Amino acid sequence: MLDLPLPILPTSGPRCFVPPIPSGDTDPNHPFALTLSRPAPADLMSGRAAPLVLARFATLAEAMQRAIDHAEGITPNAAPQLLAILDRDERLVLAGAASDHAVAWCHPVTSAAEARGVVAEASQLRAQAGRAAAWGEPDLARRLRHRADLLDARLVDPLWRAFAARALQVAA
Repeated sequence: MLDLPLPILPTSGPRCFVPPIPSGDTDPNHPFALTLSRPAPADLMSGRAAPLVLARFATLAEAMQRAIDHAEGITPNAAPQLLAILDRDERLVLAGAASDHAVAWCHPVTSAAEARGVVAEASQLRAQAGRAAAWGEPDLARRLRHRADLLDARLVDPLWRAFAARALQVAA
């Protein structure tokens, strides 16, 4: 998953500020879209669960840099935000958790077998989250769902797996 675990901060505190992306990066012809997930129950029920496109970019490097710029605008006590970079066909290229001036990119799975294991583990975590919610443990349920989301973030499209892994090596 991630090399360093992310703290799960309470969402009842200050809400995070989503800084505007100040540029004309809305050209639909650019192949990479930086997106922000919308995990709020109201978004799920209203049909707005699709990720919010923050901006579009010509290169993956530009999208990664803008994700870091976005993370710098997040308030220190805000809960981590899941950012994803999608290609023009809405396939996952790279994803990570943004919080407190940094993005912890999730390393992509390397094979179909590893992807199946990640899906199974994420499914188990979501089942545990459901049981925790039923037992009246909403904080535990939220943490388990977040861990499952981080696992899902590793499920990069097979077309992009090697490229995304190499991009993370170069960025490190």
